[in-house]
Amino acid sequence: MADSIRFIDRAALERTLSWTQAIDALDNALVSGAAPGNTPPRTFVEMSGGQLILMPGEVGPQVGVKVVSVSPGNAARGLPRIQGVHIAFDGPTLRPVAVIDAESLTLRRTASVSALAVRRLSTADSNSLLVFGTGPQASSHALAINAVRPLKQVVVVGRRVEAVATLVDSLEGEGLPARAGTPEDVANVDLVACCTTATEPLFDSNLLRPEATVVAVGSHEPAVREVDTNLVRRATVVVESRGSALGQAGDIILAIADGVPENHAITADLHELATGRLAITAGAPRLFKSVGEAWCDVVTATAALHAISSDGMR
Repeated sequence: MADSIRFIDRAALERTLSWTQAIDALDNALVSGAAPGNTPPRTFVEMSGGQLILMPGEVGPQVGVKVVSVSPGNAARGLPRIQGVHIAFDGPTLRPVAVIDAESLTLRRTASVSALAVRRLSTADSNSLLVFGTGPQASSHALAINAVRPLKQVVVVGRRVEAVATLVDSLEGEGLPARAGTPEDVANVDLVACCTTATEPLFDSNLLRPEATVVAVGSHEPAVREVDTNLVRRATVVVESRGSALGQAGDIILAIADGVPENHAITADLHELATGRLAITAGAPRLFKSVGEAWCDVVTATAALHAISSDGMR
């Protein structure tokens, strides 16, 4: 059996699974009936060196589990704080068929889910993006969003000048016109991607263009947020699922605590958005808040396996 298990590293995943393929796979899964929120709960296990997190998921005949380690002491060792793998199984037999680098899979699925939301929420003429953050998620979001809304401008906002300059250069190398900016530049763009570890709102949502689309992916804890209450109050708000948002999305939870009614704080989930059951309010901003769900890993992993098989890789 061991010989039949394929290992997919970062290079193989990035080389064979395009942004468009990943985005379309997630969209098609939702249209075909994938139900966000039915994912089994995550399991957290304390270990002497840190924590293990197990995230199982099932979408139709597709099954997988992501196993991630969190080791706070790794920074001093020159190692990543978070590492892991995603194990893909054959659904009917539960035979393991592949092991995939979890970091690259998570980057691809998170940004692809955001791009899916942008494609369905934003106005068709949206062509400018401001991204908060300078890490891998910020870069991935610019590239993924460019796949659904070709970008004429990317503005990068971060805490460290050197990191901002590095990301600007990287995006320029990918063919995207990019520059450094400030939080106030949200007034001059159509799209905003929040990809940070911020605990307080990153910008004043009153500055946004009337029909701007914002995606927020950086936080998944009840007490932290990247966007302010006023945005949640005014926007058409889409989440992966109501259950995960009400349990983990501080952007939503804190807005409700500030007095926003729950039915206003969450307008729809991803399934409702993908199947055309959401009426988007004209003249108002749109917000997609993501906390990450395992079914997205399963769908993205399956798309990667199909892409690699089609590419002839063994």
